Amino acid sequence: MLARPLPDYLVRRYHGWKATSYAENRSWYRRLAEEGQRPRAMVISCCDSRVHVTSIFGADQGEFFIHRNIANLVPPYEPDGNQHGTSAAVEYAVTTLRVAHLIIMGHSACGGVRGCYDMCEGNAPALEDKTSFVGRWMDLLRPGYADLPEGDEATRVAALEKAAVMTSLGNLMTFPFVKSAVEAEELTLHGCWNDISTGGLEVLDAETGVFHPV
Repeated sequence: MLARPLPDYLVRRYHGWKATSYAENRSWYRRLAEEGQRPRAMVISCCDSRVHVTSIFGADQGEFFIHRNIANLVPPYEPDGNQHGTSAAVEYAVTTLRVAHLIIMGHSACGGVRGCYDMCEGNAPALEDKTSFVGRWMDLLRPGYADLPEGDEATRVAALEKAAVMTSLGNLMTFPFVKSAVEAEELTLHGCWNDISTGGLEVLDAETGVFHPV
C-alpha cells in the first residue's frame, strides 16, 4: 500500500471538529445517517480550493449534493459505455435524490478556463497533447471561445468563465431525465459566477443571457 497516515495538521483539525461542531449537532448527524440525505439542490462547481459553495450560501450538512470538476463543466449526454463521473452525479441527483434545483457555479481566475483560452490562442502546447486529461476535458469549452467579445485579454477570459456556465447549462438539457424534469417543473437550472476577490455573486438571466449581481 502506498497510502500514508494523514498529516498531523489534518488530524488535529478533525479532532477539533469532532469535539465542537459534531458534538454540538450529534443528533442531526445521526438523523442524516439513519434517514438518508434529502438535499434540495445540487451544485456543480470547480475543483478550485478558493470556491467554497457551502460557505457562500451558508449551507449545513445535508443541504447540497455537490460535484466538483475542472471548470465546473457538464459534458453532453453520451451513454457510450465509458466512465462519466459528472454525468453519473447528475443522474443520481436528478433521478434518485430528485433535487429541486441544479446550480452551475463558475468563478473568477479559473485555471481550467484560462487553460482553454490559452489553447485556443495557440499558447498551451502541453494541453493540446492528446494525453492531457485537462486539455481534453477543456475541449468541451472550445466552442465558447469563438463567441467571445472583442476586448482585452482579461475581459475575454472572464467572458469565457461565464461561457463555461452557459455551456454546462446547455449540455444539461441534452440529458433526457434532466429535460423531462425541467419541462415537468420538477427541476430548475441556475447559473452563477463568483468573483473570488470581491465576494461578488452574479446570476444568469436566462432570457437575456446576461449575468447580473444579486
